[in-house]
Amino acid sequence: ALAVPVAGAAGIALPGCECASVPVAGSLIRRGVAPAAALAFLLSAPAINPVVLVATSIAFPGRPEMVLARLLASLAAAVVMGWLWARFGKERWLRPPNARTGPEPSGVRAFVHGLQHDFLHAGGFLVVGAAAAATFNIAVPRAYLDVFTDSPWLSVLLLALLAVVLCVCSEADAFVAASLSGFSPTARLAFMVVGPMVDLKLIALQTGTFGRAFALRFASATWVVAVLSSVLVGWWLL
Repeated sequence: ALAVPVAGAAGIALPGCECASVPVAGSLIRRGVAPAAALAFLLSAPAINPVVLVATSIAFPGRPEMVLARLLASLAAAVVMGWLWARFGKERWLRPPNARTGPEPSGVRAFVHGLQHDFLHAGGFLVVGAAAAATFNIAVPRAYLDVFTDSPWLSVLLLALLAVVLCVCSEADAFVAASLSGFSPTARLAFMVVGPMVDLKLIALQTGTFGRAFALRFASATWVVAVLSSVLVGWWLL
């Protein structure tokens, strides 16, 4: 129970995007880290690291409450998901990450070997997710999205769903959220909280690393928790 918030808070020390968080989490589990802690780190690292928070402050100048809201909502969602997995997660849902064959190299060779393994394993699934996001961007006219701006509840759900399909990198999504000026601050917060935790390329990566049974359950629960966390923090701070 204590490892989960510690792992979630540790995400602030790793400036990386969500694409790298899945193979890193898989490597942690492969080395014996509790899955609940590794999954909390998987969700928090791309959402609360310094690069993302600085980018958010630049995208929303003069609004430090937006940076604080993103930090708190993202960290809360990551920790809650870690605790939920520790309490309700079943071992059969989580396919163990593929073990590396052969003797374990050391030093520089170990670094190169790990980089090659994780890059080649994740690259194919990343391409599938990126292709799905690009198709959505081309096929859906922007005018359709403007219909939902008048409803605060529908706007939150719309931007939370939009974050899943647009697959914007966590280091740039704040600028996209800032450009959606017709939506409420809470809806834009939901876009920034959900995106680094649940999108098409992440679902594809999680499927390839941990299995489809895990990815479907984990992504669905994470989306709900991230939306609720955004709404609560947005209601409090924004």
